[in-house]
Amino acid sequence: MGMAAADDQFHVLAVDDSLIDRKLIERLLKTSSFQVTTVDSGGKALEFLGWHGSERNMFNETSISPKNHQEVEVNLVITDYCMPGMTGYDLLKKIKESAFLRDIPVVIMSSENVPSRITRCLEEGAEEFFLKPMKLSDVNKLRPHMMRTKFKNEIEKPEKEEKEEIEEIITIGEADSDMEQLQTAQSLQQKNIDNDINNKRKSMDEVLSPDRTRPRYSDLTVMSN
Repeated sequence: MGMAAADDQFHVLAVDDSLIDRKLIERLLKTSSFQVTTVDSGGKALEFLGWHGSERNMFNETSISPKNHQEVEVNLVITDYCMPGMTGYDLLKKIKESAFLRDIPVVIMSSENVPSRITRCLEEGAEEFFLKPMKLSDVNKLRPHMMRTKFKNEIEKPEKEEKEEIEEIITIGEADSDMEQLQTAQSLQQKNIDNDINNKRKSMDEVLSPDRTRPRYSDLTVMSN
């Protein structure tokens, strides 16, 4: 892997199975003051990005474990199209299918000018399709894509945080409401029990009360021997 200074503004992950092409891309990117990481396969690129194909969230989207997410933020991925195993198109699809990676701009490179291939990559979400060998004029086209994504993230971040705070407040409010309903139900239940006990006690008192009217014997005839 090749690394530039950590204080560069944008970080580009370059993917190519050709060592010569990787060196060329790295040199061009560093000339434009980009921080660069190079890998030789789509699998290593996904590993660096923290992608885990075995993990699925409730929406059946590829997810990323925050613990395994790359420490260095990647602002753009540039990848060769023709690579053994996983092609650049396959890598593009996996990135765009991921809920955590889909906003990273992806640029495809190829030494073959195949219109159907170019169209397919652009339709899948690629920002650009460059013909190799890569030129400095191509590199100059990368910064606007990264700036647009960064600006978008800076706008959406406060909105996301505000939404999470509102959802948390609603959740707490619902919990409090449920607790109040439970307490009210328990209070009514206890009240009913107390009323039932009082009614039974009242009935018992009426039966045992000394003031209860006794039977009269005035109409009885007293028999004598």
